[in-house]
Amino acid sequence: MKVVIVGAGSVGSSIAKELLGHGHSVLLIDAKPESLGRSDLSEAEWLIGDACELSVLQDAELDSADVVVSATGDDKVNLVVSLLAKSEFGIRRTVGRVNNPKNDWMFDDSWGVDVAVNTPRLMTALVEEAVEIGDLVRLLTLRTGETSMVEFTVPSDSKLIGQTLGSIQWPEDTVVVALLRDDVPIVPSPDDVIEGGDEVFFITAISAEDDLRGALRAAD
Repeated sequence: MKVVIVGAGSVGSSIAKELLGHGHSVLLIDAKPESLGRSDLSEAEWLIGDACELSVLQDAELDSADVVVSATGDDKVNLVVSLLAKSEFGIRRTVGRVNNPKNDWMFDDSWGVDVAVNTPRLMTALVEEAVEIGDLVRLLTLRTGETSMVEFTVPSDSKLIGQTLGSIQWPEDTVVVALLRDDVPIVPSPDDVIEGGDEVFFITAISAEDDLRGALRAAD
């Protein structure tokens, strides 16, 4: 998979390092020449320039990318890059970094953003995940702000334990997409038996989150 990452700061570089480690092709675009040639990212391709300029994205051959990640520290840049990637190059998947939570509402498909990553919100979610066992935690908002990824950690005394995923009546707009058990990801099936400490990940309509909470309480 070819991934273009705009912004080679700490966030963009960390993403690039992970993707390179997983065998993906990465092109980093950054406006600062001093970013070029970092030793820990020697396997990445580099392009120095302003990614808000169409000519720079053309030089990057953006239309050959599978995913474009806008990871700069400037929300305006991330929005413009996402919009150009979608409208001018037809990129299938864009990911936009949200720096200021007040701008979160703009990061939707009207600006070409498929997935908005709000770092403060994600950090809050991770904190809540650590302390709110037994409650639903929203991790990410997807697409137009109408769908989210949420996580539920099964308490050790939960009545969910011993039930199968298929035996629980989930809300209509909710899908179980993954189980994490002892730090090992599991592709869920209806026959999987729930164990204490399991982390269950759902994709759900935001409007269905309360119904999902209700289903979890009813099953418990």
